[in-house]
Amino acid sequence: MAKLSMPDIITEYVSSNIGEFHQNRLLALEKVSLDKILKRKNVYLFKAKNILTSEVFIKQVLDAFLSSQEETMFGKFLEGLAIFICSKVYGGGKSAAEGIDLEFKKGGKKYIVAIKSGPNWGNSSQYGKMKLDFKKAKRILNTNSSRINIVAVNGCCYGRDNAPDKGEYLKYCGQKFWEFISGNPNLYIEIVEPLGFKAREKNEEFQKGYASLVNKFTLDFSKRFCKDGKIDWESIVELNSGQ
Repeated sequence: MAKLSMPDIITEYVSSNIGEFHQNRLLALEKVSLDKILKRKNVYLFKAKNILTSEVFIKQVLDAFLSSQEETMFGKFLEGLAIFICSKVYGGGKSAAEGIDLEFKKGGKKYIVAIKSGPNWGNSSQYGKMKLDFKKAKRILNTNSSRINIVAVNGCCYGRDNAPDKGEYLKYCGQKFWEFISGNPNLYIEIVEPLGFKAREKNEEFQKGYASLVNKFTLDFSKRFCKDGKIDWESIVELNSGQ
């Protein structure tokens, strides 16, 4: 069997898995409720932006809510893509260790990788948890195998970090990360085009559901949170933050 080229590897994964991302976007629309988005977002911000109409308010709050969810969904998709590519190039695979997403060997070293979306993914306690997970994984791997040089890596699918050596681990972002798991310095660009697989078709379906939800929420919002044609901010804040 002929060895797959990198474009073929990327296309194989995207065509098999991008549909799940789009399906999850639609499911997010079905599960969301007006009270849920009003309780989850900072309504003080929208008052400070001097929003005057129900539809504009609903669209901005809904967009903010969906955007944060999509970021998480797509982060999982990219994590899966990275693991898939690494499995084809270096024989890597999903790790069984807590907090570790990928394990593989390259150049006589064993790499354990925690994959995140972007470089600014967590606070100090979350970074502390990652470092603890690295230590635990190293201890287990050193116990279960012969002495091997184990390198911990925080891989980020986009962004930059020009000081990758963090002492206890390496941090590779964007181009450096994709090259690290594939050996291809251009991979970070090559993955862009295949991501558009059926994007127009899927986005049209999403937009229909989105438009229906905006109309439904706008009507409900106007009935519940408007007085004399004006937004009643006190009642919104009461729902959002009141005891």
